[in-house]
Amino acid sequence: MATDYDAPRKTDEDTESIQALQERVPDKLSGVVDVDDADNPGSFELAGQDLADLDLDVVVLPPQADEFTCVSCFLVKHRSQIDHEEKLGAICQECAA
Repeated sequence: MATDYDAPRKTDEDTESIQALQERVPDKLSGVVDVDDADNPGSFELAGQDLADLDLDVVVLPPQADEFTCVSCFLVKHRSQIDHEEKLGAICQECAA
């Protein structure tokens, strides 16, 4: 027997009135506010950590003699990773692939 899967299916639940459906569904617009919202905390704090006044000192080193900067991805890499040179500069093996 052939079945038309695109045809709408009617069940007893489809014939219920709008009033019956509204009675089953709680009112989402009520004035009740969920104070304990664990899924979406208002603020995220590290336990015992106050990092507001912490200064980070970072030492930036210039490219070394055995390093190059790829003109495609702009990463500093070791000279052994040069694939080829273009007129703008060296291209690494990952960008050339």
